[in-house]
Amino acid sequence: MRVYNFAAGPSMLPMPVLEQAQKELMDYNGSGMSVMEMSHRSKTYMAINDEANALLRELMRIPDNYKVLFIQGGASQQFAACALNLMNKSRKADYVITGNFANQAAKEARRFGEVRVVASSEDANYTYIPDITPEMISDDADYVHITTNNTIYGTKYTVFPDTKGIPLAADMSSNILSEEVDVSRFGLIYAGAQKNIGPAGMTVVIVRDDLIGKERDICPTMLKYSIQAEKNSLYNTPPAYSTYVAMLVFRYLKSVGGVSAIHEINVEKARMLYDFIDNSALYTNSVRPKDRSIMNVPFVTPSAELNEKFVKEATAAGLVSLKGHRLVGGMRASIYNAMPVEGVKALIAFMKKFEMENK
Repeated sequence: MRVYNFAAGPSMLPMPVLEQAQKELMDYNGSGMSVMEMSHRSKTYMAINDEANALLRELMRIPDNYKVLFIQGGASQQFAACALNLMNKSRKADYVITGNFANQAAKEARRFGEVRVVASSEDANYTYIPDITPEMISDDADYVHITTNNTIYGTKYTVFPDTKGIPLAADMSSNILSEEVDVSRFGLIYAGAQKNIGPAGMTVVIVRDDLIGKERDICPTMLKYSIQAEKNSLYNTPPAYSTYVAMLVFRYLKSVGGVSAIHEINVEKARMLYDFIDNSALYTNSVRPKDRSIMNVPFVTPSAELNEKFVKEATAAGLVSLKGHRLVGGMRASIYNAMPVEGVKALIAFMKKFEMENK
């Protein structure tokens, strides 16, 4: 029996994508082999790589002066790659700290230069996104870094900072493809695949051409955007099967109307869940309403014991992976693109029943 998987990542995939992958598992496109078996130098795999690239460009309306890379290492590896490729003039960068992964990104960048924290929401346990004004940005920063959606704390940017022409770098791991974004506002976008794109193992990097080829001397070859761009993400054996499934996800997104269409569904799912929580006598969400994520919804009951009981009974009811991150506790419902409206309705129905039984 399929369950509703509310995991923060790896997360659920669209059923049509899983069915297509299952159908082609043993024999992809008449090749007589699985994608996970074939050479990444073969014409068949290169076609997969190229189609995935073209579809993502179409879905996100990526301008021609950007390269799209499909590489390994996860967003966490990009914490270093970002600094090694972009922190190359003043060797200074501005970071906005809005949660655990923003903190980790800044910590990694400090290995290679000076990191200035221009704003942080740590004072309120990361329950809001700080307002960033242009005068807060350092004139000599090589780039400004933000985390657009904070998976653990359930916050998201609704307005991106005006960086006065300084390249804006963004970790979009947990909300990429969930809503339309003007890519031209950014110098660099990166995202781990395992939330809205596909299985773990592949990382998307979208980088503006003028930022490529200026990496630090100490930058390892595998982390150089110039090498990956020159080789079309095929410098070494890529995360081939993850890229293939990502291609299927991109096809699926296009078939349902693209990013704008899925965004409307995401907004409706989040609205239903937040409305229920806000009108409940049992559950609370501490995020400032205007900064609430539409991808990750944390909530708690009045006690740790009741939280534990909730997670246990929800799991038995086929609503899995609702336990909150250890830094926050309670529960967290991750309602990425692949989570159907029916899944959120099922969660709300369970929450209502649980509340009645535990007054």
